[in-house]
Amino acid sequence: MLVLAGIIVVHITSIILLLVAAIDNAWWITDSVSTDLWGRWELTNSVWHYTNLKNYPEEYLQTVQATSVLACIFAILALFVFVAQLFTLPKGQRFTFTGILQLIACLCIMIAASIYTAELHADDTVGGYGHSYVLAWISFVLTFVLAVTYLVLRKKSE
Repeated sequence: MLVLAGIIVVHITSIILLLVAAIDNAWWITDSVSTDLWGRWELTNSVWHYTNLKNYPEEYLQTVQATSVLACIFAILALFVFVAQLFTLPKGQRFTFTGILQLIACLCIMIAASIYTAELHADDTVGGYGHSYVLAWISFVLTFVLAVTYLVLRKKSE
């Protein structure tokens, strides 16, 4: 029972980290600019102003946005499926679908962070990756660990 509670806590933590990474405005930061997946905040005369993302390859940006949102959706769906499978499926069949959903969420956030790294700021010399970017990679690790855990739990219960 303690293992299941720990898994639920880690799963909820990964969902929160995925949501913060997708929503918060700190994927790329400089002293006067903070950029997220949806827009850009620029500091002008001590006031932050929101602007649209400019000079980004649209196909890459849309891919990063879509896969970030999909990662959140699949991770949330996996949590609901996990809870439902606890009470409905017999041992040996549990957690397979949950593990697959977690692997898809893991793949989605890996794609988003990888494309963001390789394509959107590869040539920038000023600034650096912010905490949302780091949270995306931490979420990748957590969702991967959870996916493996769900698949291992399925094997142990047979």
